[in-house]
Amino acid sequence: MSDTSGLTTPALVDLHLAPTDKGEALRSLAQRLVAEGRVTDLDGFLADVAAREAQAPTGMGDGIGIPHCRSAHVTRPSLAFGRSTRGVDFDAPDGRPADLVFMIAAPAGADDTHLQILAALARRLMDPAFTGALRDAGSPGAVAALINGEEVPAVAPEAAPAPSPAPAPEAAAPHGELRLVAVTSCPTGIAHTYMAAKALELAAARAGARIEVETQGSAGTTVLAPEVIAAADAVILAHDVEVRDRARFAGKPTVDVGVKAAVNRADDLIAQAAGLVAEYGGGTRPTGAPVPGPRTPAGEHWAQRLRKYLMTGVSYMIPFVAAGGLLIALAFAVGGYQIASAPSVLGHFDWTSSHSWAAMLFQTGKASFGFLVPILSGYIAWAIADRAALAAGIAGGAVSVAVGAGFLGGIVSGLAAGFLVLWMIRWNVPRAVRGIMPVVVIPLVSVAVVGFLMFVVVGSPIASAMNGLTDWLNGLSGSNAILLGALLGAMMAFDMGGPLNKVAYTFAAGALTTAGTTPDAGSLKVMAAVMAAGMTPPLGMALATVVRRKLFTAEERENGKAAWVLGASFITEGAIPFAAADPLRVIPASIVGSMTAGGLVMAFGSTLRAPHGGIWVLPLIGSPVLYLLAVVAGTVLTAAVVVLLKGMRKGAAAEVPESPVAEKGLAGV
Repeated sequence: MSDTSGLTTPALVDLHLAPTDKGEALRSLAQRLVAEGRVTDLDGFLADVAAREAQAPTGMGDGIGIPHCRSAHVTRPSLAFGRSTRGVDFDAPDGRPADLVFMIAAPAGADDTHLQILAALARRLMDPAFTGALRDAGSPGAVAALINGEEVPAVAPEAAPAPSPAPAPEAAAPHGELRLVAVTSCPTGIAHTYMAAKALELAAARAGARIEVETQGSAGTTVLAPEVIAAADAVILAHDVEVRDRARFAGKPTVDVGVKAAVNRADDLIAQAAGLVAEYGGGTRPTGAPVPGPRTPAGEHWAQRLRKYLMTGVSYMIPFVAAGGLLIALAFAVGGYQIASAPSVLGHFDWTSSHSWAAMLFQTGKASFGFLVPILSGYIAWAIADRAALAAGIAGGAVSVAVGAGFLGGIVSGLAAGFLVLWMIRWNVPRAVRGIMPVVVIPLVSVAVVGFLMFVVVGSPIASAMNGLTDWLNGLSGSNAILLGALLGAMMAFDMGGPLNKVAYTFAAGALTTAGTTPDAGSLKVMAAVMAAGMTPPLGMALATVVRRKLFTAEERENGKAAWVLGASFITEGAIPFAAADPLRVIPASIVGSMTAGGLVMAFGSTLRAPHGGIWVLPLIGSPVLYLLAVVAGTVLTAAVVVLLKGMRKGAAAEVPESPVAEKGLAGV
């Protein structure tokens, strides 16, 4: 019985899906779910689907689209299926419209069920016999039976034609059957992760090889056994995010590509692995033979990889920033700025004294802040070279703090540790030494080298740069401060949670650590400006959906309700659904509003020591009334500009009609 059993019924199958517009096609399938009692609110469910579509395309290529979401309006895990003769554009990587559309709906609390459905379906979609049977099925009942696993396609997967010939096993592995291990992973950990795994399994079967695949996806991971890795002749890493525990494969011939390469040309990857085995003699190579090391996935620029490394470090750092910053801010709110000089609470804590509680909050927050740079550095290194680089990265970050190099030093030490360990992983060492490489040799050498680098070579220059940055921020006034606030505001709004947004936030959060106890430090004004600028895009979109409802689709109006809370909580991503639907109007409006908010905050001199929280940390904001005025001004300007731009659309496009079809037809304008 398939993992997709019981998901669909003949009533949920449309063999003549007429709409070619994605919005209309989704509505048509969703209406079937409503009619069957599996969805309770059509517009609410479609809003959830649209929010998921805004995150990343759900077109898989080869004529397949898998729109999906978790929603509070779904009563049970369900799947609606549509077959289109003209195709529906789901932004597939190969540009081909989808003639097979699978709409997966899962209850909001059914995360495991939802992910297991997607994983099982993604694997089956790599079977050409399965997709061929769906295209040939003559009745809704036959399609429902196929999807539910009640009927097995007659053509075995091995009979599918191979895109390219694979070398015979004897040529690739003269001493026996070719043995491979693989890891697949993608940013969402759902469709491509499991499609790549299935594609590799089918390609290996065609080549007469054995393969075991570890899917590092959201539906759970079954880790490859150490003995399986040890017995493997070669490794295939098909990934768009960093492979966890990569050091396990040190010393093995490795094919390293993006996950889509495994989906689209799995036979080629098996052939490449076989060629490496023939060249290097399998898992055991002569001493001195080079070991193919990790390579950048095909098609990904080095700058993209660098951004991924830095963003990984930032993502692990942010909880320490939030916890430490909020605790310190609360301590100052309770005990004043003089609480920074209070003695340790270890032997001076009075349960009835607010001064003692404030001191405890400050000292705990300060301890959390102390981990900020080591965690940033450690997880930058981890993103580059996995667990083996953590020790050097964290130690380098600690040295950066010791020499006063701050978060800039943490970035340098993390990159240095990661690339050093990545190079060491490629060393070809005797089998007897290989077992202690990740736990003794690599940590020992890398920590010593990174420590020398930070103490002796680059630590002092970076510390001087950090001191200069701190002095510059503290000395900002007048037009310079306003221009900086406007620039940071533009960065916060341009990609709404993307790289530029994170750079601006990281700059503010890093500068926050240099503020000390000065109540009006320039770095505190920078943090206030960044948070105000990050709040205005979703708040502006929410306001626009209220003042000019007819300019927005039903889904956007639903998103507008959530955007009020998201914006007030400093979650800029609340504006993404609007930007995805209409980027040429929403993004410029958001930039104008955020620049206004950021510039006004700097002009007013508002300060903020808490690195997150939105209006919920208003008592911790300096000049809170003026701060709110800046946020309101940015919000109103954002709404006014987006309404003006949307209202300038020509003819019938100027106002979105209330009919569902018209709404959907204009959603992509």
